[in-house]
Amino acid sequence: MESQYLCMDVGGTNVKYGVLKEDGTVVTRNQYRTRKNNAKEFIQDMTDIILKLQEEYTIQKVGISFPGFINPTTGYAEFAGAIDVLHHTNLLDLLKEKISLSIIIENDANCATLAEKHSGNAVNCTDFICMTIGTGIGGGLFVNGSIVTGYNFKAGEFGLMIVNGMKNGYENMHDIASTSAFIRRYKEIKQISTDTHIEGSLIFDEAKSDPEVNQMLEEWFSYLSFGIFNLVATFNPEKILIGGAISERSDLYERLELALLKIPSWEDVRTALEPCKYHNDAGMIGALYQCLKH
Repeated sequence: MESQYLCMDVGGTNVKYGVLKEDGTVVTRNQYRTRKNNAKEFIQDMTDIILKLQEEYTIQKVGISFPGFINPTTGYAEFAGAIDVLHHTNLLDLLKEKISLSIIIENDANCATLAEKHSGNAVNCTDFICMTIGTGIGGGLFVNGSIVTGYNFKAGEFGLMIVNGMKNGYENMHDIASTSAFIRRYKEIKQISTDTHIEGSLIFDEAKSDPEVNQMLEEWFSYLSFGIFNLVATFNPEKILIGGAISERSDLYERLELALLKIPSWEDVRTALEPCKYHNDAGMIGALYQCLKH
């Protein structure tokens, strides 16, 4: 019988999970609400799902995509992202008290990167970068055929880069180059309540006829291009893959190229910019990649 793997993608709202074959085919999938009042509750929910699926399927390993600063070898989470009850906790140790299966864990941004390597838009790449643009800026580095975790598992924190010279005090890429950043700036320009929901696509459309909105977007693209340029100049990747909902816009790449061309040295180091293949399933497929690798 073909090997099957239980892959779980832990988020602050839901935990998505699926039983996957080696090629990434999903045999079954579902999700449950993330309960995070305490560690015991979180572990119990995860354990119940693993034990249930272990009875129904021939599970070889469990792979977990998890937020924060995770040591993939030991399972220790110095920082567990939105799952704050697991800060300074070893998730693998807690699970192995009840689960006999081999369990693999990796940071969620790294898993998204590994999904592209497994069967996405970087299958044949030995050196590439994934950058996700959303509420914040995240990503992963794949260098010389391996994911880069860093000395203490904090590599890929692209959102902390400074790209405006701190001209307004400390503002990082999360603050000024995320999609939430240009939506926030748009609301300021239009004097719209911060509680009002605004789709990013509306802002792109309005920029075509409103010079002030277009200028705001131009500035946003500049900040984003600075971050991308710095990464390309440092790592010389074959390509940069862009993730997040905004990555599906074709004009994103056109405008990013125009912004990058304003940087004199871009032509010396330029590389391809492409969208990620995976979005919602990236965490599970990246966890599968780690299961197969280990």
